[in-house]
Amino acid sequence: MKIIEYFTSDDKAHWLGEIAKADWGAAKFLHQLLSEGKLEETLGDSALVPLLTDGEKLVSFCTFAPLDDVQPTELSPWIGFVYTAPEYRGHRYAGEVLNWAESVATVMGREAVYISTDHIGLY
Repeated sequence: MKIIEYFTSDDKAHWLGEIAKADWGAAKFLHQLLSEGKLEETLGDSALVPLLTDGEKLVSFCTFAPLDDVQPTELSPWIGFVYTAPEYRGHRYAGEVLNWAESVATVMGREAVYISTDHIGLY
């Protein structure tokens, strides 16, 4: 398995199709934003989408961006749209994309990364 970043991947069309297969409404919204070229408009110009892949299969993904659904706020950066495909759940694969995002935040000199969720104890 390896992590690639959607915007720098060689086959955006394939990965966009994999995101479309997700069984979650927020993933469908992410697919729409990416399809319409509106992710950066919505989440900020430096928004990234790390994808944990298993060959040509999408295992897990999230967004790492300046903005999220909590607005207005000066807090940044945000992790959002965290998803793992059903057949890969229970193995902590989402943690790999979260760690990737935290590493990017560290390189940026950020001391904190934020996540907006209704789930208690999940992240």
